[in-house]
Amino acid sequence: MLRKKLQVVAIFATILTVGYVFVHSKFQNEVESFDLAFGAIAQSSDDNSEDPFSTVAVNEMALGSEDAPLTVIEYASFTCPHCASFHQEAYKKLKKTYIDTGKIKFVFREVYFDKYGVWASLVARCAGPEKFFGMTDLLLSSQRTWARAGSDLASANELRKLALLAGMEEDNVERCLSDGNKIKALVAWYRENATKDKIQSTPSFIIDGELYKNMDYEKFVEILDLKLGS
Repeated sequence: MLRKKLQVVAIFATILTVGYVFVHSKFQNEVESFDLAFGAIAQSSDDNSEDPFSTVAVNEMALGSEDAPLTVIEYASFTCPHCASFHQEAYKKLKKTYIDTGKIKFVFREVYFDKYGVWASLVARCAGPEKFFGMTDLLLSSQRTWARAGSDLASANELRKLALLAGMEEDNVERCLSDGNKIKALVAWYRENATKDKIQSTPSFIIDGELYKNMDYEKFVEILDLKLGS
C-alpha cells in the first residue's frame, strides 16, 4: 500500500506547476501552460490503458429533470472559497425550490486552478454519477481540511479519508486518483468549456445561454423567475 501511495504521489508531482490566477488577459497562455504541466503524465498512464477503471470519457454531471424548461450551468473550482460558500448557502435553497421541483436542470462543470482541485474532481467523479453531487457537497463543506492540509501528501490523504467516509472502496479510489488519462481528459474538457463560455472567475453561471458571475440567492431567484416567466 505504501508503494502504491508513493506511485500516486509521483504522478501528482508532475502537476506542481498547475496553480495560477484565472484572469481573462492571461487565459490562453495559462491554458497552454496547464497542458504542458500535465504532459508528463502520458507515459506514466500508458501501462493502465487497459484498466477498466481508466477511461478518457468525461461525463456531464447534472441534477434535475431532463425536461426542465431552464438549464443552469455552474462553473466552480473545488478549491474556490466562494464556490464553497455558494454551495453551503444559495445552492441548497435553489435545489429545494427549483431543481427538486423540476423547474431547472442544474449542471456542474469543474474549473481547475491547482492540483488539489483536480484531485478533488477525481474523487468526486470516482463516486459515480449517482453520488457525484453528494460527494461534491462533502468536498466543498470540508474544503479547509483537505485543500489547506499543509502538504501534497496530507491533502491527498485527507481526500482519501473523505472518499472512504463516503463508502467508496479503497482500491477504486487509488485507481481513480492515479488515472493519468482521466486527468488529461478532464483538463482538456475544462479548457474547451471554459473557453467557449468565456469563464473568467468562479463561481460563474450560464443561465439560458447568458453568463452571470457569483451572486446571492435573492439575485438568483430574480433571474430564474424572470426567465421562467413566474
